[in-house]
Amino acid sequence: MKARHEELCTHLSGEHTNKLPQQELTALNVELGELTPAVEAYNALQRLLTEAKELEGMLNGEDDDMRKLAREEQQALEEQVPALEEALLTHLLPRDEADERGAVLEVRAGTGGDEAALFAGDLFRMYQRFAELRRWKFEVLEAAESDMGGYKLASANIGGRGAYGALKFESGIHRVQRVPVTESAGRVHTSAASVAVMPQAEEVDVSVRDEDLRIDTYRAGGAGGQHVNTTNSAVRITHIPSGLVVAIQDERSQHKNKAKALKILRARLFEAQRQRQRAEQSSERKGLIGSGDRSERIRTYNFPQGRVTDHRVGVTEHGIEGVLSGASLDVFTEALVTHHKQQLLSDL
Repeated sequence: MKARHEELCTHLSGEHTNKLPQQELTALNVELGELTPAVEAYNALQRLLTEAKELEGMLNGEDDDMRKLAREEQQALEEQVPALEEALLTHLLPRDEADERGAVLEVRAGTGGDEAALFAGDLFRMYQRFAELRRWKFEVLEAAESDMGGYKLASANIGGRGAYGALKFESGIHRVQRVPVTESAGRVHTSAASVAVMPQAEEVDVSVRDEDLRIDTYRAGGAGGQHVNTTNSAVRITHIPSGLVVAIQDERSQHKNKAKALKILRARLFEAQRQRQRAEQSSERKGLIGSGDRSERIRTYNFPQGRVTDHRVGVTEHGIEGVLSGASLDVFTEALVTHHKQQLLSDL
């Protein structure tokens, strides 16, 4: 990698660079950018090890003060080695090419009836605020409201560099413990909602042939007459080979509903393709969502105690409102990314 890095630096600093086709020049600069962090970490480690070795001569000298000073310097240098080695290894870890993409988010109410739907709404708004704080575009694709104002199902397109990499570990069962607004006796209930985060898929990622799609249109309808209109604007797309079905009726335009449905369908097909690839590499793969049962959970939001606990990394954040406002969610997203890197390091 170091040799290739030096070759690229020499190549790109030459006079002939101006004559290179723009596409080739861009590809070379991208390759250089990908190599640079690992090479810089390697060079720093080599410099440190060289300095530590040079101090060995002073350790054999006759001057006691110089020997003591050399020992202290050598010890200080050696203490830096593990961190540099880990930094170097981190740069050598396999990268998920989808991490830099935007994301498609789906939140579904699970066990718990109306309370689960209210909680699903809380989660959906949490991710919306989290996206807004990072200046990512949050486009609601689908929102099926429950009678009490929560969501049975809600999905969104999150446009922003790195959105998928930051949010991908949010996939799974989220559990809430609180007194529902419908509970007169003040008892704490447990409900659940499932979250799925998928990388945005482009047309080049997934081949969706027109002949593989069955597209049905129908009149949109909703509680209290909302979204009802006299035209067949609602769209249901069935991907015949996989059996996946996506239905959208949010927009009054059939064309817009179809475009939104295709976005979700492509994301689901792309994620299914990625899961198949991961399954081939690992026999121990769990699905994104699970069954929606209360017992399967990645994170618990406990309102009586005002805390949120992620069970995968053992991190607890006190201040549940800060988490649900999106402001403190990065406590978990960053811990999960770090945990994933540590797992990859141990595999390496």
